[in-house]
Amino acid sequence: MENNNWNFSQSNSQSISGSDSSSMSKTFMANVFSWMFAALTITAVIAYWFSSDLSMMQPLIKADGTGLSILGWVVMFAPLGFALIMGFAFNKLSYPVLLTLFLAYAAINGVSFSFIFLAYTAASIFKTFAIAAGMFGVMAVLGYTTKQDLTSFGKIMMMGLIGIIIASLVNFFLKSSAMEYIISIIGVVVFTGLTAYDVQKLKNIGTGTELDGATGSKLAIMGAFNLYLDFINLFLMLLRLFGDRK
Repeated sequence: MENNNWNFSQSNSQSISGSDSSSMSKTFMANVFSWMFAALTITAVIAYWFSSDLSMMQPLIKADGTGLSILGWVVMFAPLGFALIMGFAFNKLSYPVLLTLFLAYAAINGVSFSFIFLAYTAASIFKTFAIAAGMFGVMAVLGYTTKQDLTSFGKIMMMGLIGIIIASLVNFFLKSSAMEYIISIIGVVVFTGLTAYDVQKLKNIGTGTELDGATGSKLAIMGAFNLYLDFINLFLMLLRLFGDRK
């Protein structure tokens, strides 16, 4: 789980209005969702591929099977490094580099998520994925169509996200199943809320600004990254609640 509070830069944009803004918003959102779905596909395919061939996972696990190897820990924490680079070096990175980092992030996440197939039954994984997709879709439509400003709502959700991160770090040492259950319930609420907020934020970016080619493409990648994080975190929270362990 990662913090997806990334402030979109619009320094290289110009205000526009009318039908052009609506058309640009639709094009921008189409690009965002296209890259998000591409990243999710990469993650899902690689996760299933690795879990189907245990020999590929052996380097990630200690020889005695008691935990992750050094390479395993690197794979687990590498996505955080990619996320930090994408967020803090956004203005310095070119579009091809940013896109490469995003797709690499999705691929490494796929390797990490392969362990899910070892812990949960395939049926419960696919069922939970379908539930997460449905919830995400409903909230995305809500965020895109609502006339209500969700800025204040988004701030509340971000406070909830910070609370989840802190609680998860504490529970990493406590290993309390009850606390994990509570965190998961709150997480479902937070990430469904963030989905609506992020979609509206992205819609406003596409509607209110005229972006040049490079800036627009980079913002679409970061938008896809935000929604990707919303979805996978929602999926993981739901899996903890409803997934059937082997």
